[in-house]
Amino acid sequence: MAEAPAAAASAVQPVGPLLAVRGLNAWYGESHVLQGMDFDVAPGEVVTLLGRNGAGKTTTLRSIMGVMRKRAGSIVFADRQTIALPARTVARLGIGYVPEERGIFASLSVLENLHLPPVFSRSAMSDQEISDLFPNLRERLSSQGTRLSGGEQQMLAIARILRTGARFLLLDEPTEGLAPVIIEQIGRTIGLLKERGYTIVLVEQNFRFASTVADRHYVVEQGRVIDMIKNRDIAANLDKLQNYLGI
Repeated sequence: MAEAPAAAASAVQPVGPLLAVRGLNAWYGESHVLQGMDFDVAPGEVVTLLGRNGAGKTTTLRSIMGVMRKRAGSIVFADRQTIALPARTVARLGIGYVPEERGIFASLSVLENLHLPPVFSRSAMSDQEISDLFPNLRERLSSQGTRLSGGEQQMLAIARILRTGARFLLLDEPTEGLAPVIIEQIGRTIGLLKERGYTIVLVEQNFRFASTVADRHYVVEQGRVIDMIKNRDIAANLDKLQNYLGI
């Protein structure tokens, strides 16, 4: 039997956090990367996972999305346990993942890349809404995807997920390698999505950027959360954060 569309998923009102991760473990072969991740994300929040390279941040996003083959623990999204669900089912619940490598197909135009994933929900953004949100893409729809600049490719990767109807976004290093002016544009986009009620988990190395968009920051070290700092408390915890991150 085919899976039912998750059009109603966006209407689900969770009793507690929208996402609750408890005791999450994950492995690459014999390498035990996540060793008991615990954190929550409330509806409408922007939350960052901060930490040094290899801390397990990307693996956490991949585990939430269901693309990790070996994982254990609890991931509850909108009051539904998802730890055993495949990625295609997780996507239909309204979760969208934008990987660091962006996944733009060289053989497809911008428009073809945009239309590649299926639409899962009535909350999907239209092409016009996406053009309004990402005006840089409006004149490039017939261009090959890999002829875009790095910043435009990042916008396309995010736009492609928004078109599916996902309202819970997992963004992995969205500002990596981008020029400051493009980073500012990505920040404005995240702010607009937050205003529209989207919930975002953001992995970032650029702490200064993260502090301009996030509500809270989870610090990840050796596969577990070791601290949580509210954005309004950044100044009081700056020395501690710099020590965590090796800045």
